[in-house]
Amino acid sequence: MIKLFRLLRRQEWLMIAASLVFVVAQVWLNLKMPDYMSAITTLVETPGSAMSDILMNGAFMLLCAVGSMVCAIFTGFFAARIGAGFGKTLRAKVFKKVLKFNNEEIGKFSTASLITRTTNDITRVQMIMSMGLQAVVMAPIMMVFGIAKIAGKQWQWSVATMVAVVLILVMLVVIVILVMPKFTIIQRMTDALNRVTRENLNGIRVVRAYNAEAYQEEKFEKANVKLTNTNLFANRIMAVMMPMMTLVSSGITLAIYWIGAFLIDAADQASRLTIFSDMVVFTSYAMQIIMAFTLLAMIFVMLPRVMVSVRRINEVLDTHVRMKNGTETETKGEEGTLEFSHVSFRYPGASEDAVHEISFTAKPGQTVAIIGATASGKSSLVSLIPRFYDVTSGTLRVDGVDVRDYDTSVLRDKIGFISQKAVLFSGTVASNVAYGQDHPDEDKIWEALKTAQAADFVAGMEGGLQAPVSQGGTNVSGGQKQRLSIARAIYKDPEFYIFDDSFSALDYKTDRVLRQALEDQTKSSTKLIVAQRIGTIRNADQIVVLKDGKVSGIGTHDELMQTCDVYREIALSQLSEEELTYG
Repeated sequence: MIKLFRLLRRQEWLMIAASLVFVVAQVWLNLKMPDYMSAITTLVETPGSAMSDILMNGAFMLLCAVGSMVCAIFTGFFAARIGAGFGKTLRAKVFKKVLKFNNEEIGKFSTASLITRTTNDITRVQMIMSMGLQAVVMAPIMMVFGIAKIAGKQWQWSVATMVAVVLILVMLVVIVILVMPKFTIIQRMTDALNRVTRENLNGIRVVRAYNAEAYQEEKFEKANVKLTNTNLFANRIMAVMMPMMTLVSSGITLAIYWIGAFLIDAADQASRLTIFSDMVVFTSYAMQIIMAFTLLAMIFVMLPRVMVSVRRINEVLDTHVRMKNGTETETKGEEGTLEFSHVSFRYPGASEDAVHEISFTAKPGQTVAIIGATASGKSSLVSLIPRFYDVTSGTLRVDGVDVRDYDTSVLRDKIGFISQKAVLFSGTVASNVAYGQDHPDEDKIWEALKTAQAADFVAGMEGGLQAPVSQGGTNVSGGQKQRLSIARAIYKDPEFYIFDDSFSALDYKTDRVLRQALEDQTKSSTKLIVAQRIGTIRNADQIVVLKDGKVSGIGTHDELMQTCDVYREIALSQLSEEELTYG
């Protein structure tokens, strides 16, 4: 928790200081009221007392109550502001940290877990800041002031109060021991429930296509029941606390009056009024002390779960990002040059390399295709260029500079990446094509859409460029998503285009027309195309054939048909000899 407190800003520390002043004032005013009550009790019991004196003390009590209320309002206001500001800071820190993660770090946390940590966990910390600030500051002050006030009174009452305090402490320790492990489990189960829900929503079409609604409901029910049962166990234990607190507070009042009755009965006539007055005052102060422990008990109710959340937040913030950002911003070679030199890559925890000893060079304006069987390492290879992962060994240079030496923002500005799975964001067609730009050029957007063969269907959408796109692009077809993703890269006008199997959802005619338009539009850019279709890559300047993560052949289509058995096998599985010869 101390690590997180360091994130508090100067203005929040000032508000904490102001809250402390108001809390001290509130406690002082609360503890002054029993003094006036004692005076009123003495005046009422003393014959000949003036009504004006009683009313005066009553007025002072009223002023103390009003002042305490005003202090409580200001304290609550500052506490709410501190909690909200701290929550905002934490969410921003966690979000920015996650943005720095590469695929390796993200793999350590599930998506559902990261969402829970950014929302549910931070909300709990925000709540403890808002509510706990008052309780943590107020409780010790109330205890110190209260104990100071009752010091020197009848020792029997002090013993009774001490017994009540010990009972409360024992109860809190038992509750923390029983509940703390459960709250750790609850947060993991919340992650699991979010994961099941997210999988179901993302894969709803598959679920329906396989009539698997009942299967998904059963998975959800299992996760839901586990979470519910664990929550019930923890909350039932916590529910015992407030009745116990009420029992203790009521019991201490009864004990003080019971002891007081014996003390008054045993005292002489002259001392009875003093003992009675002390008993009334002592009861008020004892209740203040018990109230202080009640406030601490409220914190103990929240603290176990909050500490679990704090630990989960710190896990994200303390995660070491292995990929170090470089400092290079200038090129050292010909722009548009891409060079793989003995590049190998192994996924974290894997026993074998996904790609091994890959070497080839792509020159400015060239189209380089990468083909191979499933799991041959094609996507793994191209993911190294924008540094989604770092190479395990060897060197990968862009414009003559090792990609690990580049400032990542500079490196990625050079690349237009179209992923294997087309990704669209909630917003509009324009916001997806001109992604990340506040003031896009509409003419440039239409030009990119035209090149990507998407202009016709966008023009037919209600709203055109401002037509809404739902999250994940669920309101457009697979082919339309791919074309919009391609248009996004074209709009960026980068040095390098990386098409990671980005034409798979297109029909052959659209594929051919789109590739021709791309060739005309992006002549000066270097293009890497990962594809399964021979027809998509046969006209490439250079084709890299992969098998089991290794280079099986490099050359043009005609050269590989003569020299590479793997390529010829793939080609003949898709096209006839005649089509390959005259196509």
